[in-house]
Amino acid sequence: MAIKIGIAPDSWGVWFPASDPNNAKQPQWWRCLDEMKVAGYEGCEIGPWGYMPNDDPKVLKNAMDARGLTLVGATEGGNFLDDAAVEGMLKDIDDISKLLKAFPSAKYIVLLPPMYTNLATGELEMNPELTDEEWATYCKNVQKCADRCAANGFIGLFHPHVDSHVQTEEQIERFLNDTNVDLCFDTGHHVYGGGEPISFYKKWAKRIPYIHFKDCDLAVKAKMDENKWSFAKAVTEDIMVEPGKGSIDFTAMHKALDECGYDGWCVVEQDLFPVKSFDVPLEKATIGRENLRKAGF
Repeated sequence: MAIKIGIAPDSWGVWFPASDPNNAKQPQWWRCLDEMKVAGYEGCEIGPWGYMPNDDPKVLKNAMDARGLTLVGATEGGNFLDDAAVEGMLKDIDDISKLLKAFPSAKYIVLLPPMYTNLATGELEMNPELTDEEWATYCKNVQKCADRCAANGFIGLFHPHVDSHVQTEEQIERFLNDTNVDLCFDTGHHVYGGGEPISFYKKWAKRIPYIHFKDCDLAVKAKMDENKWSFAKAVTEDIMVEPGKGSIDFTAMHKALDECGYDGWCVVEQDLFPVKSFDVPLEKATIGRENLRKAGF
């Protein structure tokens, strides 16, 4: 299997399940799948649990097959510092696994950490620094979720995230050294956290079986820091842009992946919620795919 390029519903401005009131600001799931195919992508994730239909696996499988799309995996997020919250995550992982078992191509469940800032307001909701005891709890619970994924036949991968307790290179390396959980490596989140994604990937390639391609506009990041914007506000100001339009050299990224023998999926994720128009995502996804093609993908 050579490198394959997929895309996530995030690139259609999808942050919420269909049951959430914010779903009215998101395109319908079938339009999302239609446009993924039109834009030239080979596969996708299912987005927030409950955005795409999950009661009967046949519904989603028929929809994916009709469009020639491959399902790569799913995501699950929660507060790894809260043991009770983790119990709820384990139940979700079991439910997600039941759906994914209908898709032999689906291997990954991406584990997303909580942000320590409020997504909408930017206000601190947790201390950005963890005590040693809190760090041990955090790592224990990520490992617990990854172990449940493995018990169900899937690979649980940790996703470092903006404004979370694991976002800088130092924090990510500490996490990798203290757990057996590998990464879903997100290039844009890595840049946001002050890292250099290409050199970091080369150093830790053996612990990175799966990648999210996101690009970050550092000029917007500087404005965000200056004006103390929330991450949601920064997204509306285009902090995350199409691959190739931000700070990352994707030609060099392709070279690094090739040199390290990367053999798997790279899934584009461009934060867009809320989209200014439902016509916007297809245009951006198409541009991103063409930019990646020019970079060698």
